[in-house]
Amino acid sequence: KGFILPYSFFEYQIKMKLALASLLIGSTAAFSMNMKADSAATSRREILGKTLAAGAAAVVAGPAAANAYAVPDLPYAFEALEPYIDAPTMKIHHDKHHATYVANINKAMEGKDEKPILDLMADALDAGPAVRNNGGGHYNHAFFWSEMAPADQAKNTKPSAELQALIDKSFGSMDEMKAKFEALAAPGATFGSGWVWVVVNQAGDKLDVVNTANQDNPLMKGVKDEIMFPILGLDVWEHAYYLKYQNRRPEYVSNWWNVVNWDKVSENCAYVVKNHAGVPVQG
Repeated sequence: KGFILPYSFFEYQIKMKLALASLLIGSTAAFSMNMKADSAATSRREILGKTLAAGAAAVVAGPAAANAYAVPDLPYAFEALEPYIDAPTMKIHHDKHHATYVANINKAMEGKDEKPILDLMADALDAGPAVRNNGGGHYNHAFFWSEMAPADQAKNTKPSAELQALIDKSFGSMDEMKAKFEALAAPGATFGSGWVWVVVNQAGDKLDVVNTANQDNPLMKGVKDEIMFPILGLDVWEHAYYLKYQNRRPEYVSNWWNVVNWDKVSENCAYVVKNHAGVPVQG
């Protein structure tokens, strides 16, 4: 979970420090030859201040660090979602899988303008596989962590009036929405690796359940017939459940409802309906 700067940025820092040292040494040498001894301390301080100021300006004007994205901390402990999602899975999923996506999207974006990860989603297919797969992987996982809570907390959350009305309008009931979601999350419907989402349409007046392959999401142009805005999503890659459930994906999906934070999903819904845009994520 640590925030690790890439090697290229450290190399840049080292070069800057060497440049500053060279400037300082040269300035001090010139000073010692031309200035009186009794004003030496004051002049050195002035030279140092000017040199550091120049160096700071150079740092500001230098290339952007390629560490725009970071793995966000979980809002709960690794074991907090037990018994429905086990601690070893959460640790590997967060610290290894998500971290790999973050490292790779940072590498892909070296030398390019920094943008919030949400802003990369719309044109991710055109940007190429590195942004599509790793940028999508970062956004999807950051979104996923935030919508869950320990079961004893999650059971006390509920859909807002706005969200419940959209569920009833779009599916008939919460149970019918869950049934459609679980059917689409089944291995025969979402084959291999992917995600299942509850989304709001662009008009902001209807929900749907959709799936995407790999690390795609409905915010990406070209993935579905139109861009849609996720308010709830489930990772059905095997790394999200295999240690506990092995090949029993349907059991994982049905148990997952126990840790869904409906207060957060309601917030997502309200944001999307108001702004007609994707939900921002941390990291």
